Amino acid sequence: MTVTQALQNLTCYVNNEGLTPLFHTKTQIFCLSMLGGGLGILLMIPLRKYLVDQEHGRLAFPEGTACAEIIIAGDEGGTKARLVFMGIAIGALYKALQNMLKLLPESVNYDFRGLMKGGTMGVDATPALLGVGYIIGPRISALMLSGAVLGYLGFAPLISFIGNQIPDIIISPGTIPISEMGSGELRNFYIKYLGVGAVAIGGFVSLIKSLPVIFSSFSKGLGQLLGKKAESETPARTDRDLPMKWVLIGVLSIIAAIWLLPNTELHLIGIIISVVFGFFFVVVAARIVGIVGSSSSPVSGMTIATLLVTCLVLVYLGISGVKGMVTAMSVGTIVCIAVCMSGDIAQDLKTGYLLGATPWKQQLTEFIGLLFPALAMGFTVFFLNDAFGFVQIEGSNRTPLLAPQANVMATLVQGVMNSSLPWLPIIVGGMVALSIELLGISSLPFAIGLYLPLSLSTPIMTGGLVSYFINRYAKKDNKKSKNENGILFSSGLVAGDALVSVLVAFMIGTWSSYELYYDAHDGMMATMTGSLGPWVSLVCFISLAAVLGHLAWHGSIKKK
Repeated sequence: MTVTQALQNLTCYVNNEGLTPLFHTKTQIFCLSMLGGGLGILLMIPLRKYLVDQEHGRLAFPEGTACAEIIIAGDEGGTKARLVFMGIAIGALYKALQNMLKLLPESVNYDFRGLMKGGTMGVDATPALLGVGYIIGPRISALMLSGAVLGYLGFAPLISFIGNQIPDIIISPGTIPISEMGSGELRNFYIKYLGVGAVAIGGFVSLIKSLPVIFSSFSKGLGQLLGKKAESETPARTDRDLPMKWVLIGVLSIIAAIWLLPNTELHLIGIIISVVFGFFFVVVAARIVGIVGSSSSPVSGMTIATLLVTCLVLVYLGISGVKGMVTAMSVGTIVCIAVCMSGDIAQDLKTGYLLGATPWKQQLTEFIGLLFPALAMGFTVFFLNDAFGFVQIEGSNRTPLLAPQANVMATLVQGVMNSSLPWLPIIVGGMVALSIELLGISSLPFAIGLYLPLSLSTPIMTGGLVSYFINRYAKKDNKKSKNENGILFSSGLVAGDALVSVLVAFMIGTWSSYELYYDAHDGMMATMTGSLGPWVSLVCFISLAAVLGHLAWHGSIKKK
């Protein structure tokens, strides 16, 4: 999730009259962007050596690796460059057929009936997810898919079965009888909360496992701050981070700025929660993007967990009503943006690590990279609100941007404040993640799969399977070369998909004729191929996976 999406999800809260803007000026959005983003960058600096350096080989960082491969390929030229640019061209063309020309549906889903009522199968047949699956490999892909299978082919049919035995029963947070719910309603009302609990426990366990190295990193930084000389020689250029002194000064400056920021109700308790949860989820998010990539990072899940604890603390202290909502959402905004930035900088540092860059120079330029989008963020959010709106306006035919994560967060905040939040699904999800940990398996990829829709895990698993067969049947002396070919082409797929997605968003926002054309085909679902669209999309996606396998197997790279 990007910083833009984070702000889109968090700049609104629901009151009795509907969805109302929380931050009324573009200046406030700019300030929150800079504060949250700066906090994410600073808190990530002490973790670089552990997550990027020491975990090299275990954490794939798909997008960071993809960027490094593209840069290397462009520098070396030859077969490597051809594979990357072929991937970019094919990924861009495929995405254009889906989103621009509307010839292929991006999402193909099938809801089961009968004994499996409530269950669903689906695939978001995009080049980016296929490429990410190949890069992260079969094991992590399988763990993600296992969580999705349990949620959408296990829990969902079970809940539907129970609802059918008691007709007309409505169980909070559901608003309609369970017997009338489809797979989408079951996910929004129940499965998503299971995923929130699982991600929270999985992230907490991951943090505990990382504590020894985190403390080691901070102790070395404090030693540097106190003027103690390192036992070893001066670190190499590629191992120099910003000094801990400047990291601490930066964090303290952000704390002071949060205190002084008006109209957000962020006083001492809000600042403490923002910094504590910012640090906790920065570690978790950086590790998640190392496992499954930024595109599959459940930032909204971590933000929901932050909102849960924040609301509970506020209610305990007697802070409720609109004031409590504003405080909670302000904390959530800062933490959410910090988490987004930590994932971005982790990918950037991984690219730099693979290319031999100087870490402290990268860390400084991250602040420059934060400044320019923060300046444009407020205008973007207000532009979207003016163009589409975030709720359906009576008498208007314009389809609004419903911002599902924002509505879930608003429901959650209101639920805690009104003592109506469904705690049991959250606790059950946490117990499921704990059970996975007790089996000796990392629960975080599993929890991510449980939280995200099944349709996101299936294309990632497809890429993971292609990677598995390439590595399984390649000869030992040729395995590395074949796998490198696949990563190069997959990197191109990710880049080509992203380029066209940005272009489509720009066209929708600025070209009224294309906006009408896009709306006429119902966003990403309906296409010009009609009822044959899902079958055509599946055939094309399988063909794309076959192309990936073919190029990974046969694309030879001449060694110097």
